[in-house]
Amino acid sequence: MSLPAEFHDIAKRVNNWGRWGADDEIGTLNLITDEVVRTAAEAVRTGRRVPLALPLQEDGVQTGLIPGRVNPLHTMVQINQELFGPGTVATSDDAVTMGLQAATHWDALTHVSHSGRIYNGRPADSITPHTRARHSGIDKARHVVSRGVLLDVARARGVDRLAGDHVVTPEDLEAAEELARTTVRAGDIVLVRTGQIQTYLAGDKHAYGHPSPGLSIRTPEWFHARDVAAVANDTLTFEIFPPEIENLWLPVHALDLVEMGMLQGQNWNLEELSTACAREERYAFLLSAMPEPFVGGTGTPVAPVAVF
Repeated sequence: MSLPAEFHDIAKRVNNWGRWGADDEIGTLNLITDEVVRTAAEAVRTGRRVPLALPLQEDGVQTGLIPGRVNPLHTMVQINQELFGPGTVATSDDAVTMGLQAATHWDALTHVSHSGRIYNGRPADSITPHTRARHSGIDKARHVVSRGVLLDVARARGVDRLAGDHVVTPEDLEAAEELARTTVRAGDIVLVRTGQIQTYLAGDKHAYGHPSPGLSIRTPEWFHARDVAAVANDTLTFEIFPPEIENLWLPVHALDLVEMGMLQGQNWNLEELSTACAREERYAFLLSAMPEPFVGGTGTPVAPVAVF
């Protein structure tokens, strides 16, 4: 199925190609300026820190649905080995094999393509087995620290977890923004809570992945209008799954990453953050979400921390 006219119409409205120059490789991260970070630091009042990452473990969120995206396989390569002879200091080392998008992660701008193109109009075939992502690899995203805003859609809609077929719309985002009593502004990193990750935390990884609430094809325009720097949520697929438009797979990925050049993240654990925001009665905080700089990577694990 070719991409429908509705998709192309939205793509034209959110397209950022050339906005920061023909050589740009980081897209909306350009919106995180020094002034934005200085202002974000003003959100730190108590020093309370809330971690947002899932544990990296073999019994992770992946079920085998996506080929090659394996949960972390953690092995010991040395255990108390006296490398420099008997009686010397002993060391233990370990190694991990995993999909870079296996658990809590950022998608790089090169994670998806459409119509043969990636962000800023570059050819999709610039991603190769040897060079990996030649442009806009996750290593180019060097400064993902800004004001974070939790848009707690589930709480705003009066439920603990959205239903599996709930399409998160701009109206949902505005209701959560009203609950937060703050306005999403340029350079913010927005976290959208659906409550879906509760199913994984309860031990049902299959129910976590499908069916799943997620973002609507209408939401990229909302983020574009507010000049949001990046968006993450607490689901496996980020957008509604199965898709809201039959047989149109991953359109929000394509609009966010390819057209807008906006990082998106999945599998973020926003449960403790939701409780903290409600207790603190504020939904804005300093967010550190630095990617692991895998050169040419199309995604990366991340261990985000919200600081109040």
